[in-house]
Amino acid sequence: MKEKILQKASDLFLNLGFKSVTMDDIAHELGMSKKTIYAHYPTKLKLVQATTFFVLDKVNETICKVCSGNQNPIEEIFTIKSMVKDLLKGEKSSPHYQLQKYYPRVYKQLKEKHFELINHCITENLQRGINEGYYREDIDIDLITKFYLNGNMSLIDIELFPQEKYNLSEIKEAFMEYHIRAISTEKGLKILSNILSK
Repeated sequence: MKEKILQKASDLFLNLGFKSVTMDDIAHELGMSKKTIYAHYPTKLKLVQATTFFVLDKVNETICKVCSGNQNPIEEIFTIKSMVKDLLKGEKSSPHYQLQKYYPRVYKQLKEKHFELINHCITENLQRGINEGYYREDIDIDLITKFYLNGNMSLIDIELFPQEKYNLSEIKEAFMEYHIRAISTEKGLKILSNILSK
């Protein structure tokens, strides 16, 4: 039952936003009483928190699946970005913005957990990129990992990038290109150029 509630709640929150979706909406979509939802999640905050980590687990599963594939490190990063975007429904409701604005504690927990989960993936990507000649040998892996993780999270900071002025999808594209250009060899830049031309 919990999984069913989390799946439906995550669909609604990602499509319509954390603020606008009510417990009544979720109960109606599930064809159950609000009382049943409250038996598992006594407040909307508890449901938002559980749903956020449910989605994060799905994102992590997706990232692990891509990382176990045979792509070169640059293609891997772009594939992850694309698949996560699909998983987050194209971020049409700006879930990160809303989470940060209306549920700051949950947002902080999400950020910490996200760093913990993805840190290993980025470090491995950088090491493999160096070994295979796509990234420069002189980069500091620990430093670049921190740059990437913090830079990526800053894109969803509503004070730095107000929603009415910046398109999240566009700034994520720009950031990804910026990151790859900063660390790539000529071999890596050719791969980047091919990806961007598509």
